[in-house]
Amino acid sequence: MSGDFWVMFAMLLYFVVVLTIGFLYAKRSNSSTSEYFLGGRKVGPWLTALSAEASDMSGYLLMGLPGVAYFTGASDAGWTAVGLAIGTYLNWKFVAKRLRLYSVVAGDSITLPGFYSKRFHDERNIVATVAALIILVFFCVYVGSCFVTCGKLFNTLFGLDYASMMVLGAIIVFLYTLVGGYLSVVATDFVQGVLMFFALAVVLIGSIASASGVENMVAYLQSIPGFLSGTQIAVPVLTDAGAQMTENAMPLFGDAAEYGVLSIVSMMAWGLGYFGMPQVLVRFMGIRSASEVKRSRVIAVTWCAVSLFCAICIGLVGRALLPVEFATQSAAENIFIVLSRQLLPSFMCGVVVSGILAASMSSSSSYLLIAGSSVAENIFRGVIKKNATDRQVMIVARITLVVVFLFGILVAYDESSSIFTVVSYAWAGLGASFGPLTLACLYWRRTTMQGAIACMVTGTASVLVWHNLIKPLGGVFGIYELLPAFILAGVALVVVSLLTAPPSAAVLDEFDHYLERGDALEGEDPAQEPEASALA
Repeated sequence: MSGDFWVMFAMLLYFVVVLTIGFLYAKRSNSSTSEYFLGGRKVGPWLTALSAEASDMSGYLLMGLPGVAYFTGASDAGWTAVGLAIGTYLNWKFVAKRLRLYSVVAGDSITLPGFYSKRFHDERNIVATVAALIILVFFCVYVGSCFVTCGKLFNTLFGLDYASMMVLGAIIVFLYTLVGGYLSVVATDFVQGVLMFFALAVVLIGSIASASGVENMVAYLQSIPGFLSGTQIAVPVLTDAGAQMTENAMPLFGDAAEYGVLSIVSMMAWGLGYFGMPQVLVRFMGIRSASEVKRSRVIAVTWCAVSLFCAICIGLVGRALLPVEFATQSAAENIFIVLSRQLLPSFMCGVVVSGILAASMSSSSSYLLIAGSSVAENIFRGVIKKNATDRQVMIVARITLVVVFLFGILVAYDESSSIFTVVSYAWAGLGASFGPLTLACLYWRRTTMQGAIACMVTGTASVLVWHNLIKPLGGVFGIYELLPAFILAGVALVVVSLLTAPPSAAVLDEFDHYLERGDALEGEDPAQEPEASALA
């Protein structure tokens, strides 16, 4: 049988596994909105940790980051990874436990927008509505980046039509999210997180083993100006069409460009985004006990650091093994796929590249579910029809899934889309809109509802304006839009909160005592219920 058959067969087995998991959890997930959107807060530390990281990294980890490393060297990819690793640790350290406790105390919130509104006793759900609309906008972009991953994967592996394969992958993600809800997403994320870790390790080890001596490989990479430097960046020589030029079957590079403190800070600012990522924060809310957060943190940070390191090394080693294979950064995002195909037996290649599907599917399913829950729970039941039944809410959630699914396909339809670029835009929008607000909700009792709204609106507007109007000016303005937008949103929150009336006594009392009341809730936590053991 041909190699393509065994690759396809391995990937088909993977599809069967994830769809089976979705259907297995269908009955339990559909028993209530709490189960469908948050798994009844019964998810153990291992599933919480790997689910948070797998849904966070998406195809960016296996395609976007290696592509950046391949095209311009270690600086951009490396400092971004450092920021992401630090942000992961700080988010688990300072947000996870408090959000788990406070989300229960604040009206047993089951969505992030719901928590924001209930934190301020916002009976009109204004805060939740604004948050849900922001999630809807940026998650359409985020879902699109995952669908781009699916299309590029099948196009590179089998030469199949990009658009058709992108739509096929999108449909599979949509089906198991639609049927299984949060529990199916978390369970499949666990499988996918393990597979992503395995795939990165196997391809990196195989790539190094196939190189003609590690010393020769390092020497070649060092010969490219600025390629392995942390304070310089390689500059490919490009044609007018934007493709890298070659000479004597070797890529051409100009003199290295300086990579100064501003650039380093800009890339490390990616870590700020974690404080506002709904797909990660909702995992904190769903863990079965706040006392298990520490264990989850160790698992998550270890997985994150090792995976990021492997992804960057694959891009760097790939440049030495296939120096002229990819002429653009968008094309270079296929380096993981091409190396897998060249280095591994067909069936093993199918297993490994399923890690790319794992990455994109775990993330896009989370984005779809969070968008659906935000609109259905916080806009439909929170504003439009407050007496809506769970059945009606889930119907609206599924309609929202369809809408986001279709918009994601539109975003992904351009085959030349760069996963890194698409993800960076959505990451900045969510991080700036929700990051300062999440920290303020958990740590500053004087935060007001008006300050929360100002924060979200300022964060969103700042990202849009900076990315589209200011960043193209270059120079100091070329900094990643998340950093200035995060700062501006935080300032808006503080200023507006101080200029408006203090929160009510009930809100202040709830804030002052949520940790103590949360400790009391630990004794009532449903972790010991028999059905919870399945998700340990």
